[in-house]
Amino acid sequence: MASVRAVLIDIDGVLTVSWEPLRGAVAALREVREAGFGVALVTNTTSRTRASIASVLEGAGFDVSAPDILTAPAVTAAYLAERCPGARCTLLNSGDITEDLAGVTLVGDESEDVDVVVLGGAGPEFGYAALNQAFAHLQRGARLVAMHRNLYWRTDDGLQLDSGAFLAGLEKAARTEAEVTGKPSPAFFEAALARLGVGADEALMVGDDIESDVLAAQRAGLTGVLVKTGKYLPETHRSASGTPDHVIESFADLPALLGGSVDQ
Repeated sequence: MASVRAVLIDIDGVLTVSWEPLRGAVAALREVREAGFGVALVTNTTSRTRASIASVLEGAGFDVSAPDILTAPAVTAAYLAERCPGARCTLLNSGDITEDLAGVTLVGDESEDVDVVVLGGAGPEFGYAALNQAFAHLQRGARLVAMHRNLYWRTDDGLQLDSGAFLAGLEKAARTEAEVTGKPSPAFFEAALARLGVGADEALMVGDDIESDVLAAQRAGLTGVLVKTGKYLPETHRSASGTPDHVIESFADLPALLGGSVDQ
């Protein structure tokens, strides 16, 4: 841990569940900041904007602001600006995230002039009609960009299906492969490291998703830390494609793992 100068932290399932803070998380984040570590909250959450997330977390006692947060929608906007400048995009997502999609040209899903189908997070909007319309655009040659491949997430009501379950069907039916912008995309981690001004070997990623958070970060050169909260399941841990660098019970245990200040 001596080389670690910054910490990337997933939000849902690590700091909160259904936006309620997990036990010890508020104090642990304060300790990490006071020890001098750079902090970036990195999330595939697509139901809220960065400003909205910051407001909710501040209300729960976390010392964070919008610039501390990097979301899949924000990274998607940058990706589309770079790879598909001027493209006409249709968005299938649960929640209003247009504020974080600045510069993206959004058109209605019934338009026949669609260059890119963008998939965010799942919700009631992911019905047959909407998915079939997306399928029609893909058949006409539109590109498929997905903010993430998450199959599910944890809420107060248990595990809930996410858009990755629908994405797999669209890919197979349309014989195409999505361009993924959020975790586990290497570009997502690169964007977070650039924001913190550190190299991969100086950063640690804390997450509850062993594949998308932890092992993906390790493949990008970061140190990975898996927490046994949120969507963590023992069977998923056992069957994973790799081994986390560290496993802790919860985010409350992170300060002890880091072992002191960044200057030591």
